[in-house]
Amino acid sequence: MTSSYIFLTPPGSTSATADETRTIRDGFTLLGFLFPWVWLLAHRLWLHAAAAFLLQGIGGALMDEPGLGPAGAAILLGVNMLVGLEGQNFRVRNLAAKGWNEEALIAADTIGTAEQVYFSDRAAIAVSDDAAAPDWQNKAGPNGPHGDATSLGLFGFDGGR
Repeated sequence: MTSSYIFLTPPGSTSATADETRTIRDGFTLLGFLFPWVWLLAHRLWLHAAAAFLLQGIGGALMDEPGLGPAGAAILLGVNMLVGLEGQNFRVRNLAAKGWNEEALIAADTIGTAEQVYFSDRAAIAVSDDAAAPDWQNKAGPNGPHGDATSLGLFGFDGGR
């Protein structure tokens, strides 16, 4: 399944190396859904973690009150869903606020492929006669569906139908 990967470079760098560049997958995070405030703390999002902990505490307290159980459960589920769906975006926005630059958004099947695509134009690659150039076309896998390999098959990456 194709995911999007966001590449961020540190502030003030003109040509960041692979060690300095951060790659963040844009999408749902299961650990963020299951353990929201712990996941936020692990990624140094202190205020987000405090807010999630506070809201989960309020939700837990409401679940103990008679008649307010569904409201407490809704708060708990809402916090978990928010962090699961938007946690990676919180990380990107936190780095952007610190001056990191969003360099690229690359859709690829794996993070390794996305990094190959991103760094391919940054390093001088000597292609000899016996080595084939990488094929970056968007193709379906050998056991996958035929035709365009875009998500849902509605729109291609060029914006057309």
